[in-house]
Amino acid sequence: MDEMALRERIRELLSEAARVPADAGFGAMGLVKNEAAHTSGMRGEMAAVEERLDHLRLAIKYLVFDLEATKRENHVLRELLG
Repeated sequence: MDEMALRERIRELLSEAARVPADAGFGAMGLVKNEAAHTSGMRGEMAAVEERLDHLRLAIKYLVFDLEATKRENHVLRELLG
């Protein structure tokens, strides 16, 4: 497909998209069965994201603790060498 044919196809697709009503949404296309199922799915996803964030926070706390312990150990070892 050459560039001109591609540009023409893009123009056709844009004109078709312009004809679709703005309020059609995903429901009109049959992608969302009902609002309750969509909402419960979103809640489940949000819960999973919050759980991952909690895990990340805990991992960061452990890393900070380990870093501080390493700094203390380095300080002690430097004093022993110095």
